[in-house]
Amino acid sequence: MKRIFNFGEDVAGYNIPVLNEREIRAAAGILFAIVFLGIILAGVKGDFLMIKYAITIFLTDIVIRVFINPRFSPSLIIGRLIVRNQVPEYVGAQQKKFAWIIGVALAFVIFIHLVVMNAFSPITGLGCLICLIFLFFESAFGICIGCKIYSMVYKEKAQYCPGEVCDIKSKQDIQKTSKAQLLILFCFIAYILVVVFVFNENFSNKPYDLFGIESSTQVE
Repeated sequence: MKRIFNFGEDVAGYNIPVLNEREIRAAAGILFAIVFLGIILAGVKGDFLMIKYAITIFLTDIVIRVFINPRFSPSLIIGRLIVRNQVPEYVGAQQKKFAWIIGVALAFVIFIHLVVMNAFSPITGLGCLICLIFLFFESAFGICIGCKIYSMVYKEKAQYCPGEVCDIKSKQDIQKTSKAQLLILFCFIAYILVVVFVFNENFSNKPYDLFGIESSTQVE
């Protein structure tokens, strides 16, 4: 039974159960894509079918992770297949469990509102947005927001964090941001704002068919 209902893997050299961060990031990317597509269809077309499926998949997947075993999570299984040739990056299982419990709570509330009650409200919108932010930060940056909340709640340092961010160490030169780089970033943002201001009307209007290809096709 312990092999079925368990959380984390025992790996030589680690004194606590761990998980493979590469699998987790891949799974987060998969779930992000599904939820994001559902939100886009609901927001643009008013079609809530995809987001209902997405929330059902998300809730079921994360419940399996927390209450049964991450090994049996469908998204993590797919993630493992995708990154199977990459060297594992181990992270502490405990903080991940805490983060996923937050996900279960959010997904459950959304599921009740959207699927069971068949209703939407600012609660469902905000819940989906929070889930989307959590998934995006995990998949794109390897930042587990729930894990940071874990450290604040339990007042203890999490072990084996992605990228060793839990360990206090000095930054290498390649990690440092110079004043010139910050200036370039500032100038880029200013440039985008100016372009948006100057070409605001052009951005808003649909472009016309320069060579009349679309109109000629419709005539035929």
